[in-house]
Amino acid sequence: MKLTLVIFACLNLQGCAVVAVADAVASTVIYTGKTVINVIDAVTPDIVNKKKSN
Repeated sequence: MKLTLVIFACLNLQGCAVVAVADAVASTVIYTGKTVINVIDAVTPDIVNKKKSN
């Protein structure tokens, strides 16, 4: 019975580790995307942010 509980606990911990890694990867991708957009916006502000002239 103890062995079953230990195996179950290990599997759950590994699942949490997978979720943590996936979360870190997703956060990195989102942060990189935002950085790329900000760089493009800084380089070409008139093209990306078209202002209406009144």
